[in-house]
Amino acid sequence: MDKASGADFCLESLKQADPERFFTCLFAPSEFRSALAALYAFNLDIVRTREIVSEPMIGEIRLQWWRDALSGKGEGDVASHPIAGPLLDAISKYHLPSHALINLIDARVFDLYDDPMPSLNDLEAYCGETSSALFQLSLFILSNGKAVSAADLCGHAGVAFGMMSILKALPWHSARGQVYVPRDILERHHITADDIRRRELTPAISAALSEMRTLVRQHLDQVRHHVKALSPELVPAFLSLTSIEPVLRAMDKPNYDPFKSVIEPSRLALIYRYWRASRTKLI
Repeated sequence: MDKASGADFCLESLKQADPERFFTCLFAPSEFRSALAALYAFNLDIVRTREIVSEPMIGEIRLQWWRDALSGKGEGDVASHPIAGPLLDAISKYHLPSHALINLIDARVFDLYDDPMPSLNDLEAYCGETSSALFQLSLFILSNGKAVSAADLCGHAGVAFGMMSILKALPWHSARGQVYVPRDILERHHITADDIRRRELTPAISAALSEMRTLVRQHLDQVRHHVKALSPELVPAFLSLTSIEPVLRAMDKPNYDPFKSVIEPSRLALIYRYWRASRTKLI
């Protein structure tokens, strides 16, 4: 597959399944779109592993294929893969640290199983290896391969986005027995992972999820503080964060049922928020 076809494949994958990052690519300068699309399509492929395998071991094998591909040990013509090929080009061109991508894969092994999230610290570490890493890698691309000193910004952005994604996905996670709400938060509200798996909304569950939304807002506040110092050309890396506050407000409403309500901003709303943020840094 040639480079143009690979880029088109990655963008189409994002358009269908990850509109927030699809629009991130469109709002980025054109010379960086293919690399960003490859990075985000790789992430999407890893995230969807649980959905497309019948058992964890098959998922482990699939993730190992990616580790091998990124470490130069892949079998066959890895460069012809519609996502791996463009991603390897981006790694080479923009000096992306492969170990960060492999750490992301390692963190996502958790998704293959039904083990509960042990603690808030563990959840923040998980978000750091997954979502925060994507923000940092996006900066590598948008800075044309130069390292950018934005660890705090990427850290808070990743936790805010990662926790928000978990809250949005609660209907699906709970239906298949996965519990990402940390055990220490559950215990603080006198509930267990099995209470989440039963999918029956109670005041205690509502309170636990409200605490998580408060944590998301705290990290988002830190993002707003740090992003002020960011160079304008790097802002597109963080545009996906503009969808968080509207989703939080929807979850705050009395009729919100975390086990049934599916909250997704409209694509038109995303485009408007991205356009505004790209000019004002109002995340």
